[in-house]
Amino acid sequence: MKSLIPSYLHKIVVPKKDLMDNYTNIIEVKTKAGKAYEALTREIPLWWTDMFEGSSSETDSVFTIRFGENIHKTMKVKETVADSKVIWYVEDSLIALPELKNQTEWIGTTIIWEIEKRENTTLLHLTHIGLKPSVECYEICSNGWLQFLSSLKLFLETGKGTPYKG
Repeated sequence: MKSLIPSYLHKIVVPKKDLMDNYTNIIEVKTKAGKAYEALTREIPLWWTDMFEGSSSETDSVFTIRFGENIHKTMKVKETVADSKVIWYVEDSLIALPELKNQTEWIGTTIIWEIEKRENTTLLHLTHIGLKPSVECYEICSNGWLQFLSSLKLFLETGKGTPYKG
């Protein structure tokens, strides 16, 4: 029986029991792996949100992103492997939207970016460990990821993303 999981997903280093539950997405970008790595470590304000404080450039750096006054996330860079991988751990978060009862669900989650070089393109694998369909903000947050992954792709291919403007 042929596996329903594409072969490139088997490279993601996530505990097997968690692989299928967590939010994952893959985008193919017409760029070099080094440029994608730079976007994730040094250029977050250009594709995610211009409300950026701190540093995301190396392991143990801490940064905070904001989306207005009611939404913020503070992340610690847990691992960086040049042109290959970036891992963030969410230390603090608030999604103060009236429709959410639990507004701190991102705290303790981990965001893994894996960069896969191709001949003329780069694949960006995003896995958000802890963002599962059972989490209250899943629909809102997964739609947010789609929006900002689109901005990241646009930024990498044209030099101009569509980040949140504070």
